[in-house]
Amino acid sequence: MAASTPAYTLINYEVTEQPNTVELKALLEKGNDQVKHEALTKIILLTLNGHSQPQLLMPIIQYLLPSKDKHLKKLLHFYWEVCPKYDEAGKLKQEMILVCNAIRNDLQHPNEFIRGSTLRFLQKLSDSELLEPLIPTVRSCLEHRHSYVRKNAIFAVWSIYNQFDYLIPDAAELLQTFLAAESDSTCKRNAFVTLSDIDSNAALEYLHLLLDNLASLDELMQLSIIQLIRKDCHSDNPNKNQYIRSIFDLLDSPSHSVKYEAATTLNALTDNPAAVKAAASAFINLIVNVSDNNVKLIVLARLNEMHAKHNHLLDSLIMDILHVLSAPDMEVKRKALKIVLEMVTSRNVEQVIDHLKKELIKTTSSQDFERLVEYRQLLIQSIHNISVKYSQVASSVIETLMSFLGDSSNPSAIDVIAFVREVVEKFPALRPTIINQLFKTFHQIKSGKVFRGALWIIGEYAESSSDIQIAFERVRAVLGQIPILAAEQQAYDAQEYTQDNETSNEGQLITTTKVLADGTYATETTVTTAEDASRLAAVKAASKPPLRGLILNGDFFTASVLASTLTKLVLRLVSNNDVDSAVQNALKAEAMLMMTSIVRVGQSKFVSTAIDEDSAERILGCVSALAETNAAASASFSGVFLHDTKKAYSTMVQDAEAKHAESVKKSENVHKVQPDDIISFRHFKKSNNVDTREFELDLSRATGGTEPVTDDFMSKLQHIVQLTGFSDSVYAEAYVNIHQFDIILDVLLVNQTGNTLSNLNIEFATLGDLKIVERPSSTTLAPHAFHTLKASVKVSSTETGVIFGNIAFDSIASGGAGGGEGSNIVLNDIHVDIMDYIKPATCSESQFRAMWSEFEWENKVHVNTTIGDLRLYLQHIMKSTNMACLTPDASMSGECDFLSANMYARSVFGEDALANISLEKTLDVGEEPEMFRQLSTTVSRMSQNFKITSTPNAPSAVGPYVQAITHNDIVYASGCIPLNPQSMTVVDGGIEAQAKQALANLRQVLEASNSSMTDTIKTTCLLKNMEDFVAFNKVYEDAFAPHKPARSCFEVARLPKDVLVEVEAIAAVKK
Repeated sequence: MAASTPAYTLINYEVTEQPNTVELKALLEKGNDQVKHEALTKIILLTLNGHSQPQLLMPIIQYLLPSKDKHLKKLLHFYWEVCPKYDEAGKLKQEMILVCNAIRNDLQHPNEFIRGSTLRFLQKLSDSELLEPLIPTVRSCLEHRHSYVRKNAIFAVWSIYNQFDYLIPDAAELLQTFLAAESDSTCKRNAFVTLSDIDSNAALEYLHLLLDNLASLDELMQLSIIQLIRKDCHSDNPNKNQYIRSIFDLLDSPSHSVKYEAATTLNALTDNPAAVKAAASAFINLIVNVSDNNVKLIVLARLNEMHAKHNHLLDSLIMDILHVLSAPDMEVKRKALKIVLEMVTSRNVEQVIDHLKKELIKTTSSQDFERLVEYRQLLIQSIHNISVKYSQVASSVIETLMSFLGDSSNPSAIDVIAFVREVVEKFPALRPTIINQLFKTFHQIKSGKVFRGALWIIGEYAESSSDIQIAFERVRAVLGQIPILAAEQQAYDAQEYTQDNETSNEGQLITTTKVLADGTYATETTVTTAEDASRLAAVKAASKPPLRGLILNGDFFTASVLASTLTKLVLRLVSNNDVDSAVQNALKAEAMLMMTSIVRVGQSKFVSTAIDEDSAERILGCVSALAETNAAASASFSGVFLHDTKKAYSTMVQDAEAKHAESVKKSENVHKVQPDDIISFRHFKKSNNVDTREFELDLSRATGGTEPVTDDFMSKLQHIVQLTGFSDSVYAEAYVNIHQFDIILDVLLVNQTGNTLSNLNIEFATLGDLKIVERPSSTTLAPHAFHTLKASVKVSSTETGVIFGNIAFDSIASGGAGGGEGSNIVLNDIHVDIMDYIKPATCSESQFRAMWSEFEWENKVHVNTTIGDLRLYLQHIMKSTNMACLTPDASMSGECDFLSANMYARSVFGEDALANISLEKTLDVGEEPEMFRQLSTTVSRMSQNFKITSTPNAPSAVGPYVQAITHNDIVYASGCIPLNPQSMTVVDGGIEAQAKQALANLRQVLEASNSSMTDTIKTTCLLKNMEDFVAFNKVYEDAFAPHKPARSCFEVARLPKDVLVEVEAIAAVKK
């Protein structure tokens, strides 16, 4: 806590109608208390916004100061805080003597709350001439009977001493005497905090008297003592061991705040294993017992930092951390499991797995089964990660996890099958167990994606002839009667139809929407009768085996995987050569019958969606492979189906392991201290030197960052923006300091004239999701002097924004006469780049696909580039967009004229940004590669093909828009104003010059969009003054002649940058 800076009260004031001095004075003189409240409030707000009312000081003293109204007294405190107290010569105004006398009377008021409020007001004063006469009264308040007065008097002494220590030179002795006699806990705490800042040695002497009874003290006092101990132990203190023992005792405090601060301080003071474990246990106890989820997350973050610092020292507490999983909040569970996964070792892995299995079983037996879907998925993923790392527990979790293959929650079942697939590849000894368990649960599977994973596993790892025959039995059970088309037709014919009176059996048109190959939509109309529709609906509604139901619902991707699995099983049975040829031929014929049956039913009316060409081709290819009689060709097919596919997955697993090992190695090899860093010698430190690492970490958290603060001079230079020119009266530049949720503008102002610039104000405004939360105050600049100001801008979302503004001032010549150069300077725009808020991130393939399907917005962008190398262009896009490539390098290896990759990034606001990039190199040498990017983010529903125009020959877009967008061969051009494209300044001249420039800019935008002025369909013209219409119309006619597009023309109150004209257009693309 610091009292060095006054805490001024800032109030926003929306000026509607500014009252004059005469009106305000009349309200003060003749109004009742309510009217006086309103009048004084207006005066305070006007003063805060730079319109001080010095003429009203005496009327306020005369008519308001004697009032006994409590609300009015509070408002007067605000007014004395902000009103001008000094005359032009810099001396205290005579009227302030009356104010000082009134304040002294309030400090002696019999009402303790008026005394306390006045003492709080004194903490905001920074005028020694006002404070000096009040010192005796403030000292006497330390002996008041009421604790409310005493506790505020202590902080008043602190504030006065910090600013003018000569006014209370014996403040330390005064506080020591006060502490010796005081009995109220809050007053003692305030006095102790003040003494710690004024005289730390005296505070330490008092602290040693309390150490033996530290556990019995008040919570606030304990927190203050912990703060002093932490401050004192930054130096080499001989009492450090005694302090640590005292902090140890506070770990058992019933207060959560004390326990947290004690654990944090103990962790900072010592690396002793017993102390570290005690602090960690206190943190865990807090997480389990505190109900506030925010507190749980903060303490979990601290616990994670402790584990990173002390590595395996906390591994013995892993079971205690698992108790945190009882918390209802999902984010708390996720963070706790993340810590647990890092603490798992071969010694505790079995205990952890047993606990996670119990938690997993609880999610199935709970009444809130559906609500726990996300938690169940998280547990499955955690068990997956542990089991793959520690093979000794993999066998014990297989049965438990595989029971979730039939889970109605699709993500959980998908995670289980992904786990089974990885385990069956990495641990060959578990393959027979997994295959047998998979056979048992095969009929429970409901999801097509899970079916595909299970079929692939059976096709690759069911190697014995007996397993192959069992696999065929399981496939028959989930596929149902074969052939499918004949069975469905039989069921269709067996359906009875009863026609109601209102239903006609005449042909009806049924229209359905189809998605074409290029992604566009088309309608398909068919004719059917009511009888056909009724029977077909009954057949489709009938209960069916799970795999058959998926195929009839149009999931032919799963059907193609089934065909590949059947082919592998038959080829492996033949290669085993341990069964009769009759059995081999029977299974081969059955497999071919299943495949052809799927293709036939896919072309019938019994499926929701007709079979696609790719799936049909894949299935028929498998039929051809089984029907091949040539020995060489058959051997080739066997090599592809039985070896190459398994090898491809093995390579993928190895690449993933290598990538993970590389990331772990990089994290372990991070240089936390650089070779050229300054060595800090503990004995040479000042006694009040603070822990730099802790300070940087706290500062980083306070400013919204996640990394320690570092001084990168070159990076700071890149964020300096010149706001005015070198020839302007005031030179201004800003350092744009971007934090997580706000932007701090550090503005340097230099008076380049020989005159004094008074009432210098810098005003900022914003475009986009930006908001000015702290405006710079008014200042005066002497000739050739400089000054720095700060402005704070709140950032609400990840969108590009613009900060603009101006500088206004009054110039006073050195002789006292007015005049000088212009009193208003327009600032250059500050562009807030969206890239500053987007960071590369990674996620799994399943997470990417899930987010891609969930997000509501898709935007396809076609771009041409002169970069000839596809991988080089991918690197260029990744660097430009701050996105990470999720597609493995192995998938992009080799030479090819086509490249496709997925990219992912996350904003500091937690927003996800997904992109898929598809590159194709044209066949002609020297031509540019074509790029197709599809972006997906969380915004409103759109699914369109856009072409964005961006040309340097027209003014660049300075807001959240583009120069033009082309859609369906129509160009929609944004409004063009008369800006010079190079300098981005408004052209000089009247309406004719500005109209010519605006239309010239429009012509450049249309030509860059493959259109022209003669292809324009409609224009919209905005004029600031309709009297300029005749002059504008002549320039307009010359620009479009002989073409005459449709046009609308309006007069508006104001246009951007105060230009006279703006023109927007809709045009057709040239054929």
